[in-house]
Amino acid sequence: MSPPVLFSAQPTLRGNLCTLRPFTAEDIEAMGPVLADPEVRRLTGSVHTSAEAEAGTQGLDERTRTWYRTRAHQTDRLDLAVLDSGTGHCVGEAVLNEWQPDDDACNFRILLGPAGRDRGIGSEATRLLIGHAFAATGLHRISLEVFAFNPRARRAYEKAGFVVEGTLREVFKFDGEYIDAVLMSVLRPDWERAGG
Repeated sequence: MSPPVLFSAQPTLRGNLCTLRPFTAEDIEAMGPVLADPEVRRLTGSVHTSAEAEAGTQGLDERTRTWYRTRAHQTDRLDLAVLDSGTGHCVGEAVLNEWQPDDDACNFRILLGPAGRDRGIGSEATRLLIGHAFAATGLHRISLEVFAFNPRARRAYEKAGFVVEGTLREVFKFDGEYIDAVLMSVLRPDWERAGG
């Protein structure tokens, strides 16, 4: 039996502030400092203390490089580099993953390094990828979780049409404090009613 296919094409999606595209070798190397950024490490739940967040290394190991090189070959998920339109540099990634074919649903995640934050790139990248997903696939639901200590991301998701569904209480522990995660989703009918 062949593996399921949702994303057979690897698109390039262009907006005013950013472009989303399959990872190139240059984009992969740019992800080293992005993934090492203390704020990225904290807000993605990759670490549990501030000391761990500050201890990230700038370079990528070969396993991570290989992982990024294989993203374009995955048909059950879509991983795209986020490029700043002004500079042409990779500032992060936007991903549709955790596909549930029987439910026409998947997960969305995005991460941006310091060069991609606080300028609307996250909101635009989110809208671009969600719009592509609803236009190019039969997906009905796209969901995500965002930690309560990340209000900037929550605002970006709300601007893109995500709606709060609930809270996972004290699901993550950081610097000894328990942090909630907010559950959000966008449904195809909502997206279409909003003019997609």
